[in-house]
Amino acid sequence: MSKQTAVIIILAVLLVAAAAYIVTSHYISSQQQKQFTLTQQGAVVGYQKAIIDVATIASTCQIVPLVIENQTINMIAVDCLQQAR
Repeated sequence: MSKQTAVIIILAVLLVAAAAYIVTSHYISSQQQKQFTLTQQGAVVGYQKAIIDVATIASTCQIVPLVIENQTINMIAVDCLQQAR
């Protein structure tokens, strides 16, 4: 086997290794992006559901306690307060 053939084989192996690394890196990056997007969408749906639940309970004239850090706020629909007059 000549020196030139050995160099060509080494370069071909390095090229395949580099291509495999690039493809793997791109695949991992796209999977992480997909996971991040799904997490974000899940968070948005959770926030929307929480707001809808709070509004639904408050509209039945029940007090809804909201806890933010160490403070509690009791929420009720304004229409319920006007009915009580």
